[in-house]
Amino acid sequence: MSASTSTPKPAAPFLPFTRPTIDDETIAGVCEVLRSGWITSGPKVKEFEARLSAYFGGRPVRAFNSGTCTMEIALRIAGIGPGHEVITTPLSWVATSNVVLEVGARPVFVDIDPVTRNIDLSRIEAAITPATRAIIPVDLAGLPVDRDYLYAIAKKYNLRVIEDAAQSFGASWRGKLIGSFGDFVSFSFHPNKNVTTIEGGCLVLNNEAEAKLAEQYRLQGVVRSGMDGMEVELVGGKFNLTDVAARVGLGQIAQVDAFTTRRRELAKLYFEKLSTLSARSAGLRLPVADFEQCNWHMFQVILPEEKLTIKRAVVMEKFHTLGIGVGVHYPAIHLFALYRRLGWKDGDFPNAEYAGRNILTLPLFPTMHDSDVTRVVDALVSILQVHHKS
Repeated sequence: MSASTSTPKPAAPFLPFTRPTIDDETIAGVCEVLRSGWITSGPKVKEFEARLSAYFGGRPVRAFNSGTCTMEIALRIAGIGPGHEVITTPLSWVATSNVVLEVGARPVFVDIDPVTRNIDLSRIEAAITPATRAIIPVDLAGLPVDRDYLYAIAKKYNLRVIEDAAQSFGASWRGKLIGSFGDFVSFSFHPNKNVTTIEGGCLVLNNEAEAKLAEQYRLQGVVRSGMDGMEVELVGGKFNLTDVAARVGLGQIAQVDAFTTRRRELAKLYFEKLSTLSARSAGLRLPVADFEQCNWHMFQVILPEEKLTIKRAVVMEKFHTLGIGVGVHYPAIHLFALYRRLGWKDGDFPNAEYAGRNILTLPLFPTMHDSDVTRVVDALVSILQVHHKS
């Protein structure tokens, strides 16, 4: 090799938009569970539920194998079914409204607030009919819906609330942890969430009677008594969490405060780096800068489609070429084929539709370095400047 020949600089490692943090102590604990021979629902699930209950101030908590069945079970416990309506947001993972269909009820969508990207609470009362039985709000990206306003509406109209708090574990409202108050509160422990059990979720309930019903719905409606007594009084499912998953969750709970602190630090850094980009790009929308209540499950920007020469998919491709993973959370639910067949169409919810076409999730997870944020922002600046309409 001649002296003038230079060695190519190695490419930066691929940066995903999220990555779970599983420590060595948790991995060792999972091995202990596997060696124990008790790997399905058992003592670790009980321990995990107890830890969750303590975290939420002593409220009853039951663990499940997803954060979707938790909402379905809450609806069933609330007696919601055919002929009923449930108000929710069109900007969420489709599970939020699918569970309403699953119990035979009809979702009623209300457009989002374009600033918070959560359901616009000021529009809810106009959507209430004699068939309305519940509201399912979503804390998008971990930013809490205004709980005071929400529960004032619910109380006025005697509605149940099933909080889709899948993204807001560790978030708070006016100093109180989400899940420590309110009606039903559903959390997800999917791998992309702030706390994971690999797959899983939990439901925070109001009393032990509801908790017992949740247990029945969780496993085929079975009620056991004595050594050999068994009864089935209702149709349940197969929604139980394993002890392996629960052991992962126990390790995560111990770190949730540290995870949240780091996420907030990274979010602040994003705002610092993006402070002048919004003006330069003439329309890039940033999230609400809440560093006290939001758990920063995701950092999402909304692209200014009317000012760009390329669509979001091309923006995503360019990020990928640069070794950066970005995501879409979420397309507008009512424009999926299933919901179009039920009568929804383009133009029904303009704010959600604009967000659904243009929202972009940037990388954010606790083990990211500050330099990763700089790398992401530099990439975003470059892409938007090159493809900005003149």
